[in-house]
Amino acid sequence: MQEQLVIANKKFKSRLFMGSSRYPNHQVMLDSLSASKTEVVTVAIRRVSLKKYNENIIDVLKKKYFILPNTAGCFTIKEAVLTAELAREALKTNFVKLEVIGNDEDLLPDVENLIPAAKQLVKRKFNVLPYCNDDPLICRKLQDVGCAAVMPLAAPIGSGMGIQNQQNIKLIVQESNVPVIIDAGVGTASDVAIAMELGCDGVLLNTAVAEAQNPILMAKAMAEAIESGRNAFLAGRIPRRSIAKNSTTNKGRIHLIKKN
Repeated sequence: MQEQLVIANKKFKSRLFMGSSRYPNHQVMLDSLSASKTEVVTVAIRRVSLKKYNENIIDVLKKKYFILPNTAGCFTIKEAVLTAELAREALKTNFVKLEVIGNDEDLLPDVENLIPAAKQLVKRKFNVLPYCNDDPLICRKLQDVGCAAVMPLAAPIGSGMGIQNQQNIKLIVQESNVPVIIDAGVGTASDVAIAMELGCDGVLLNTAVAEAQNPILMAKAMAEAIESGRNAFLAGRIPRRSIAKNSTTNKGRIHLIKKN
């Protein structure tokens, strides 16, 4: 898998983006990130505690990974834009994963506020990666306002249900001129492989690794799923058929001769 993922002129070898929350401890997180072979780690800046640890975990992560700040927990356009500006000031990056959610219960995107928030951030020279519904129309509108990628959910955040609407994801991939990165809802390696087989450019996940019984081993499985799924997509699968098709020809077939 030699090709690189390009987002806003920045190149990444790995197509697996990882979150940084819900791990049992920081050492398990660091070991899991290493096993995943990720290059990008997303962090909710305002939720990081700087008092609990002797060394700021962001400083630790910055030594090895590209930090993608996110606006997790924002409910309004104003909150999201302010959080993005604070992240840019703190991390010196124009990249932001934009989240504008409707409520704390289902954590689904609030599209009514998401699109204008994305538009404002693009005007402010951000490279915006919006977390959005698996809706081709919404993804097209986000692309049209200038987002650097679109990040449709597979299923609700943390649910582990996998891709619930493969047809919509296919349409988003087919119609998009920017990278499509599945964000939220994957539960295991097969979900990641399916996303990549559908033609997605990458997957962002967190809970599936952080809350696995063995996070480090699951992170390794996710990295392998990214690679195998991408290779399968590039190779081109056989068409689905409603009837069987023999894999060998009848040429040279042995026939029994019946005796009278």
